[in-house]
Amino acid sequence: MLPAGHNFAMSSPGILGVLHVGGTVVLARDPSPRTSFALIAQERVTLASLVPPLAQAWLSSARRRRPDLDSLEVLQVGGAKLADAVAEEIGPVLGARVQQVFGMAEGLVNYTRDDDPDEVVLGSQGRPISEHDEIRIVDPDDPDEREVTDGEEGALLTRGPYTIRGYYRCDVADRDSFTEDGFYRTGDLVRRLPSGHLVVTGRAKDQINRAGEKIATDEVEEPLLAHPDVLDAVALGLPDPYLGERLCVVVQPEAGVATDEALTARLLDHLRDTGLATWKLPDDVHFLTSFPITHVGKNSRRELRTLLTSQLQETP
Repeated sequence: MLPAGHNFAMSSPGILGVLHVGGTVVLARDPSPRTSFALIAQERVTLASLVPPLAQAWLSSARRRRPDLDSLEVLQVGGAKLADAVAEEIGPVLGARVQQVFGMAEGLVNYTRDDDPDEVVLGSQGRPISEHDEIRIVDPDDPDEREVTDGEEGALLTRGPYTIRGYYRCDVADRDSFTEDGFYRTGDLVRRLPSGHLVVTGRAKDQINRAGEKIATDEVEEPLLAHPDVLDAVALGLPDPYLGERLCVVVQPEAGVATDEALTARLLDHLRDTGLATWKLPDDVHFLTSFPITHVGKNSRRELRTLLTSQLQETP
């Protein structure tokens, strides 16, 4: 269902891994749940790989259609962090065990394992595939990049046998992206469990500075994703003359859900009920029938921010 040339679809274990062990690769003509579900039933597919928005679309579709997914054993989800609330639904709704995948084109790849306990599979993004992968978790605000205490949130740095040591003819990017001793600055914020598994807590820039208070986008997005009326949600910080940034959420509702003031009220009540602090509640709620995405199917916050800023500037 993913672009075949992308490293996730190609080698995680992907096309190359399946062919290496003598398996069969089934290619979908389009990524829609309808097409994918028909192929799984017809070809008796045992493993499939998705990015989080597609996983959410599968869940939504499966609840309505009850497809034949009996052969499906493992559903890999990667490319971006999978919300805990979505991970917990994959087993009950799709009948497959989720395997979380977290990595980057520059190198490091992490997986949950078959023998990991459910709480680790559902609540972490895996551990490095190679015993030679090196991990450092450092204070993102420390110019000396000193490591944080194990279990604390920090910026992820990595070095290993398949992680690049620099970009081609791009010295400026290299200075920003690599330490002097060759560690790649991923830009991800993580914390490490005692088992070595990483929990992705956000991106270094996925924070909204509202009147001097920092709000992580995940704090708002994850509770919204657990609401039955919500297919997808993205939290954004938009310029504000008084607050510096105001917190906005863009919601893609489930099919057939009316996007009215009553829905906004239900979502705000839901956020309060989950224990979200009052000062972290959205200043604005917007609804879109679809989200701009990147070429590999991720939500593009950059495009959403541009779109919303333009719309708000046009609003009297």
